[in-house]
Amino acid sequence: MLNQGWTYEERVPKSFRGWSILAYYTHRYRHSDEDAWRARILSGQVTLEGEQVDCEQLLQTGQRLCYQRPPWEEPDVPLDFSVLYEDNDVMAVAKPSGLPVMPAGGFLQNTLWWQIQQHYPTETPIPIHRLGRGTSGVLLLARTPEARASLSQQMRQSTEGTKLMHKQYRALVGEWPLEDTFVLDHPIGKVEHPILGHLYAATPSGQHAYSCGRVLARRPGETLLEVTIHTGRPHQIRIHLATAGAPLLGDPLYQAGGGFAWVEDERAPVPGDCGYFLHACRVSFVHPRTLQRVEIFCPPPSVLAWEAVELCESI
Repeated sequence: MLNQGWTYEERVPKSFRGWSILAYYTHRYRHSDEDAWRARILSGQVTLEGEQVDCEQLLQTGQRLCYQRPPWEEPDVPLDFSVLYEDNDVMAVAKPSGLPVMPAGGFLQNTLWWQIQQHYPTETPIPIHRLGRGTSGVLLLARTPEARASLSQQMRQSTEGTKLMHKQYRALVGEWPLEDTFVLDHPIGKVEHPILGHLYAATPSGQHAYSCGRVLARRPGETLLEVTIHTGRPHQIRIHLATAGAPLLGDPLYQAGGGFAWVEDERAPVPGDCGYFLHACRVSFVHPRTLQRVEIFCPPPSVLAWEAVELCESI
């Protein structure tokens, strides 16, 4: 079943002043080659300031570019979600693994954002944070502008170390090489990627990132971890655990050391690929209206529950 298509609108950055439209799209969006972008421009799918253009039209800073993507068939994903908490200001849902949060790449209607809009047509609850497509668990949304401002501020203050908002995860890795309690603080930033242009990974030039955690249980070849993040860098837990030498089991992208996998002449792994085991089990925050602390728990899937395994004692 085809979706309704989508218009990607943007302003020309200063650094691309004087570039041709064809060179701009080919350089910025490497998921498609030059021939594909040429065909789109010539067919009228790309406009500049609302007008159709040719491939060699030169760009000026601040001009409005639009790419009208025709309807396409999206990959199948689990679309069901459950509401964990709801009041007039805030809601929290349990996102299944495999469901993207926001439209991107090949996903538009098969996203949590789109599905929530269908369930709440008279309002638009806004996600306060993101979960990777393969990550399951608690996602927090604001139902009013005031709640959005308050929760977003709590996210920023948590980044600065005041910890108004707590986010706790369960993760499954192989053999754990560090102590049973650990702190991971390797910087995370953009690294050049041959297809996507850039990708977030461990890099000394990146932004400060801080995660801490503990070992919950062990089985042969597997370790169950509890991880709390104090900053919100993209793919932070995946990158930090890989940097520690223990990537998430099944992660097709991030490898030991914190870099990403790249396969020449084959489909390269991308951040939205699933297969890893990561679950946002707990979020707590100060309610924007009552100022009371709210804690929301989402039970982990069986692969991350290990109910038959005696968990390590709390440290």
